[in-house]
Amino acid sequence: MIKEDFIYNAKRKEKLSEYPTTVDDSVINKDDGKRLLDESSEKLSKLQDKLFANNKHGLLVVIQGLDASGKDSTIRNVMANINPQGFSVSSFKSPTSEELDHDYMWRCFKELPNRGNIALFNRSYYEEVIYVRLHENILEKQNLPEFSSKLFKDENFWNTRLADIKNFEEYLINNSIHVLKIYLHLSKEEQKTRFFKRINLPEKNWKFSLGDIVDRKYWDFYMEIYEKAFKATSTKDAPWFIVPADQKWYARAIVSQLIVDKLESLDLKYPELTEKMRTQLSQAKEILENEK
Repeated sequence: MIKEDFIYNAKRKEKLSEYPTTVDDSVINKDDGKRLLDESSEKLSKLQDKLFANNKHGLLVVIQGLDASGKDSTIRNVMANINPQGFSVSSFKSPTSEELDHDYMWRCFKELPNRGNIALFNRSYYEEVIYVRLHENILEKQNLPEFSSKLFKDENFWNTRLADIKNFEEYLINNSIHVLKIYLHLSKEEQKTRFFKRINLPEKNWKFSLGDIVDRKYWDFYMEIYEKAFKATSTKDAPWFIVPADQKWYARAIVSQLIVDKLESLDLKYPELTEKMRTQLSQAKEILENEK
């Protein structure tokens, strides 16, 4: 895998439609994908242990994608071997009344990772410049003093939010909370197939929402506003990775490897023992060896 192949680059490919949603079997097959996932999962577990022990860095993983893009199953499979003591998952759905009484980033601030931890956002503050752009009533509920239909349609308003998000991520990185942003890139045809599964298979019925079908008619607009968000917030230190998601096994392998690559870039090491700690270890060893 060449990591750079997945980085969003408006100069190279401006439209999301130019990025692949599938991988050809001649490049990698399902068995190879599962093997790569197993290998990277083992590495991820060891790297997380170092991250936790090192306690100087935190990692925020943001996963975005349209409905049925496989966010939940990707998280479940990629993070299966992670120690839950140093890992958390947050999912941001409709805001509560308490959350609406705060700024739009407040509920995400609360879930940021501690040093030594990994926090994974299943959807994120990016919903405020993606989903909210399609639903004026949601913006209205945020009780902005200047709210109006004119504001909702004002490109400058949304550009300001995008600039705030970019600055927020720079702030996190400057404080050693690193940001990895992944978009699961699903085709419209594959989304339709997965929706039919949710409708036809009893064990998947609970996942179905009529709202998902309604939102599908905004597909082109979703692509447009995602492109705007990527252009405004994809930076050298926090680029967007566009991961083909039509084949779940492939998306999982790539997401796992991207997390491994990010952690490896931090050059994590276990803490060095002080002379006092070495002495205490020697004393503890002696006590245990002399135990009757």
